[in-house]
Amino acid sequence: MPTTNATLATRRGYADRARRLAETLAWLRLCAVGGQTLTVAVVAGVLGIAIPLGPLMLGIGALAAFALFAFWRLRQPSPVAPIEAFDHIAVDIVVLGWLLYWTGGVNNPFVPLLVMPIALAAAALPLGYVVAVALLASTAYLLLIAWHVDLPPLLDGPGGFNLHVAGSAINFAVIAIVLGFFIARLARRLRDRELEVQRERERALRDEGILAIATQAAGTAHELNTPLSTIRTLLAELQREHAGDGALAADLALLAGQAERCRDILRELVAVGTRQLAGTPQRLALGVFVQDCENQFRLLRPEVELRVALDGEARARMIEVEPSLRHALINLLSNAADASLTAGRNEIDLTVAAGADHVEFGIRDHGSGIAPGAGVAFQTSKADGLGLGLALAHATTERLGGTLTARKLDEGGLLQRLRVPLASTDNRGHEQPVSTSRRPDR
Repeated sequence: MPTTNATLATRRGYADRARRLAETLAWLRLCAVGGQTLTVAVVAGVLGIAIPLGPLMLGIGALAAFALFAFWRLRQPSPVAPIEAFDHIAVDIVVLGWLLYWTGGVNNPFVPLLVMPIALAAAALPLGYVVAVALLASTAYLLLIAWHVDLPPLLDGPGGFNLHVAGSAINFAVIAIVLGFFIARLARRLRDRELEVQRERERALRDEGILAIATQAAGTAHELNTPLSTIRTLLAELQREHAGDGALAADLALLAGQAERCRDILRELVAVGTRQLAGTPQRLALGVFVQDCENQFRLLRPEVELRVALDGEARARMIEVEPSLRHALINLLSNAADASLTAGRNEIDLTVAAGADHVEFGIRDHGSGIAPGAGVAFQTSKADGLGLGLALAHATTERLGGTLTARKLDEGGLLQRLRVPLASTDNRGHEQPVSTSRRPDR
């Protein structure tokens, strides 16, 4: 159900933010252990101020031990729930409160550090946990007002305020660094995740459109089979009756050929769907696949010259081809042909390169160099286009774990690179509908 899916997505989002927060706290905790140890050493050793070293080192040691535990926990595959991130913050507040209790309580210049857990929680946790963290930090502050061990007089300068001012300055610097770096880092990751969610939403809408079109196309193909059989039968009878009429016989032969082509298209549609449902891609040499695409394109667009560059070593590579890959490549070639023809040119280039684990198809046109993009949203600027070709190409590329990029060339034209992994069979269980016509939708 949609509500359930939304709830699961929300929980995954909270779990991701909780893990990010736990990672940030772990690194901050290490910094805190180092800073606290250094501060105690300077105050007790350099300045000679009498402070309770035993309780302070006990608190710092406990924080160090918890830091090691936190890093171990983050290496585990299980998700980090918001309650667990809250527990980590609670431990930090308790240890900080312990250290402040033995060093003057609210009179300690580092007492504003109790605000930091609230800021960190607000950046990543649900509102309820933020309120709980705020209450815990406020309770610690109120308790430190009444109960604490007083510090010796800080007499390091006129009026006895120099050390307190120095501590306040260090505390301000610590808060500024944490807020400026770690909070910004958390916020950036949250923005990245929001962008990813937006891309997933757009991808889902596009795939729903493709599925709707494919469903309608399947029904149309089923309905066309009967009238097409009738047309082929009548054409055969007309050819026999008018065999002596040369002009009419030629026209009837052309119509019969077109009817046969329509039948082949319907058969190919059924074969594509069958292979996709079975999850069995076709295994063949890369050279054979490219030759098949070249022949099909030349049949569809005889007015355009296609120049293919494929070296001998790549030609012999064996690949597993899903039906949608062939349609995606032909759609891109057809779009390139339209771009070249618009600019008064009638040639396009196809380069094929095979790496250790991928195949890359480069489609170069000689048009204006404007990267196509409207087809992703089922829109097109072409008078006779449907806006499906590029959308299908993008969907196929993403499903196969590949990439589709476009770059304007300095010498003119546009170069599109379709890159797919050779081991594309890992994605066979996520088939999407493909174009139902041998002629690319433009």
